[in-house]
Amino acid sequence: MKVLVINKHGQPLMPTTPCKARLLLSSKKAKIIGRDPFTIQLIYGSSGYKQEVTLGIDAGYENIGFSVITEKSELIGGELKLLEGVSERITERSNYRTQRRNRLRHRIKRFDNRRRLEGWIAPSIQHKFDAHIKLIERIKSRLPISKIIIETAKFDIQKIQNLDIEGKGYQEGEQLGYYNLTCYIRHRDNYKCQNPDCKGKSDVLQIHHIGYWKKKPDRSNRPGNLITLCDKCHTPANHKKGKFLFGWEPKTKSFKPETFMSTIYRKLLDAFNAEQAYGYETKFYREKLELPKTHHNDAFVIAGGTTQIRTEPLMLEQIRRNKRSMSQFYDAKYIDSRTGEKVSGSILFSGRRKRNKNLNGENLRVYRECKVSKGQRRIKKLCYKYSPDDYVEFEDKVYRVVGMQNLGTGVKLANYPGVKNKVVNINKVKSIKRRVGICEQGCRSS
Repeated sequence: MKVLVINKHGQPLMPTTPCKARLLLSSKKAKIIGRDPFTIQLIYGSSGYKQEVTLGIDAGYENIGFSVITEKSELIGGELKLLEGVSERITERSNYRTQRRNRLRHRIKRFDNRRRLEGWIAPSIQHKFDAHIKLIERIKSRLPISKIIIETAKFDIQKIQNLDIEGKGYQEGEQLGYYNLTCYIRHRDNYKCQNPDCKGKSDVLQIHHIGYWKKKPDRSNRPGNLITLCDKCHTPANHKKGKFLFGWEPKTKSFKPETFMSTIYRKLLDAFNAEQAYGYETKFYREKLELPKTHHNDAFVIAGGTTQIRTEPLMLEQIRRNKRSMSQFYDAKYIDSRTGEKVSGSILFSGRRKRNKNLNGENLRVYRECKVSKGQRRIKKLCYKYSPDDYVEFEDKVYRVVGMQNLGTGVKLANYPGVKNKVVNINKVKSIKRRVGICEQGCRSS
C-alpha cells in the first residue's frame, strides 16, 4: 500500500512508496502525522506534481466502501464499518436525563424553548451521516482529490411492499386500524406463542423484543423487532445464552438502510458537490469486470476503475470514544436447589410481570438455596487513561489493553506470556496507539 504525503503547508501530494517514506523519515526530512491510512508530512518545501485523482464512495447504513484511483493505479481503497447501537444509547441517555430532571421538584419548564432547525434529521441518522463526512474529509486532506462520485439510491419503501400503492395509501402503513401496537403484533402472529417448542400451557400472551440479545440491544418498537410469546416462554432464564430467545433473529425484512439513504443522499451530494451513481450501474460494471461483491470493489467501480493496478484494502472500523455510563450493576448469585448450579437472582425471580396487571408466573424464589455473592453497584469515579483495545508498549513489546484496574493505577494486558491477563502499573507502560474514532480493524499480534 502507498504511503500518503502532505507538504509542509498541509496540502496533499501524490503518495510515495514505503521505501522512500522510510528514507525520508530516517533522514529527518519528514514526520509521521497520521495512521489509518499511514501519512507523513514533508519538513522541506515541495511544489509537488499532482495527477487527476477520483474518489469513489459506496455509501451505506452499516459499511462505507471507498476507493481512490488515477488513470493507471488505485492509490488507496477499503471499507469502513460504522458504529452500531447508536440509537439504543441515545434512548438510554434520554431515560437517564428524564429521571434526573424529574428529581428536580421546582424545575422551570423548558420544552417550549426547543426548536428543530430546518434540515433536522434524527440523531442516530445524523451520526451515520457525520461518519460519511469525516471519512471523505480525511481522504481529501491526505490525497489531492479532483472528483468525487458517490453511489446513492432512492427507494420507495411502501412501493417495494405494495406495487399498486398510490395516493392516500402512502399515509396508511401496515398498522392501519390498530390503535395499539401490541394488538397488531398479536393479530399478526394469530394470537399464538411463536416459540416452536411451546407446550401450550398458558394463554397469557406477551410481546417480546427480538433483538434484545444482541451486543448492542435493539429495543425499537418496529413490528419487525417484536413477536408474540406466552408468559411461560417469555422468562428471564430463556434470555440467557444458550436458551432459545438468545440469538432469535427477526423474520421480517428491515428497510433501515433504504430509509437512511433516502434521507441523507441529497445532503451528502451537496456537501461535496459530488456526482451521483446508481446501484444498478455499479452491479453491471462490477460483474463485467468479474469482481466479487464487496464494498471496496463497488467503490472501485463507482470511481471508474477498470484495469488499474489494485491495492490491498484498508479495513477500518468506527470505535466508540467514551462510555459515559457512570454505574454498573452486578446481580446477586444463588445456588439453585433443583440443579445445584450457581445462577443469578434475575433467573430465580418472583414471577411478577407488572404491578397493574395480573400477569404473574411461577414464583422461583423458593428455589434459592443460599447466596453465593451479593449484588453490587459499582460507580465509575475516574476517567481512565486507557480504554479496551488500545495498544501499549511494555518490556519492549506491544500489547493490547483489556481494561483498567485498581482505580486506574493498573493496566490489564492481553496475551502476556504465561498469564491470560497480566496487570501492570500504569507508569510502566507507554502508549502506542489509541483505538478511538476511525481506526484499523482488528489487532496486530504483540
